[in-house]
Amino acid sequence: MAQLISNPRYVFSAAFVLRAVLLVYGLFQDAYSPMKYTDIDYFVFTDAARFVSQGASPYKRDTYRYTPLLAWLIYPTTWSRLWFHSGKVLFALGDIIAGWFIYQILRRTAKMPTERAIKFASIWLLNPMVAQISTRGSSEGLLGVIVTALLWAVVQRRIVLAGLLLGFAVHFKIYPFIYAASIVWWLDDQNLGMPKTTAQSGSLAFFNRARITLAIVSLLTFMALNAVMFFIYGEPFLEHTFFYHVIRLDHRHNFSPYNTMLYLNSSPIVKPVLKLESLAFIPQLLFSTIAIPLVLAKKDLPSTMLAQTFAFVTFNKVCTSQYFLWYLIFLPFYLPTSSLLQTPSKGMTALVLWIVGQALWLQQGYQLEFLGNSTFVPGLWLASVVFFLINTWILGVVVTDIGSTETTSLVSGSDRKTS
Repeated sequence: MAQLISNPRYVFSAAFVLRAVLLVYGLFQDAYSPMKYTDIDYFVFTDAARFVSQGASPYKRDTYRYTPLLAWLIYPTTWSRLWFHSGKVLFALGDIIAGWFIYQILRRTAKMPTERAIKFASIWLLNPMVAQISTRGSSEGLLGVIVTALLWAVVQRRIVLAGLLLGFAVHFKIYPFIYAASIVWWLDDQNLGMPKTTAQSGSLAFFNRARITLAIVSLLTFMALNAVMFFIYGEPFLEHTFFYHVIRLDHRHNFSPYNTMLYLNSSPIVKPVLKLESLAFIPQLLFSTIAIPLVLAKKDLPSTMLAQTFAFVTFNKVCTSQYFLWYLIFLPFYLPTSSLLQTPSKGMTALVLWIVGQALWLQQGYQLEFLGNSTFVPGLWLASVVFFLINTWILGVVVTDIGSTETTSLVSGSDRKTS
């Protein structure tokens, strides 16, 4: 087994086979089981694509809250029943391409030996949770490609490409905007391989060519894509793609401790004085866009992006299983010299707690949704709080690990101290 996961060809082949098997199994389960394999979101995507194929707006499909580009990308699903599942194939291929970018960053930029790089890339490529989510019809695999390509472009100092990808990523899904702060902060003269500026003051030296280029290109890309979509689809594009997520009040399949309060606030009878969905952004954005990037980005950019994403998801008012992929994709960069790996008992404790925390919530969710038992209080709420506390502890471990890095490193350095 050790030899198999040390060979890139075997690992990528296994990743492909794993997803192919799950795709076929999903067809069988959908046909013969009352509990369907295909995610409900996939039907939302394909319905939106069908409206597009008819020359209509994808937003004619209720609950479609995404860029029209997603509906365009899965346009082939409208051709025939045979092509209906082609969107899942696209998402699964996205997983594998994202894994290729992970491998390339570890191998060529972090200078890992091939065997070691592919082992850590396997954390993503051979992860059954990752494969299942994409083959069920979630589009997170496409987002994974964009984010890993963005990281690759940054560490390769391809600034124009990085700007294009950052603008596209934020258009495709809002949350990657959090990476702008850490990338800009990381792009100093030292990380760009340039002599440190001494003639200019600190404030002027901050505005180097790379930072200005990234800002301009990413902003123009984001605005251009939005302008085109607004021209085609009008106000519904802005409302469903961006504004909806600010006031979102989902209370189903939501691991967040805000879950129960959002459910109560969703009642037309309840008129809260303070809108919880607005206040929830304060700690989330404080940690993910300000504190973590400023303190950690220059030490280890990829691991900082992990910490940012982990904080963003943990403190988000809506937290679903798909969101876990947003930070899992950065694990191969953080783990090599993390305390979670260097101290096996600590790593195993974190993994077990993370799984148990989800299991507790899912048990309460099953009672509620399948058995009809009212478990919102105290069961579901307490399970959400427990999972939140577990995640905040893990986040603390990650931040401490990155903060202990004494010198600038790309992925991880031999100088990182672990506790």
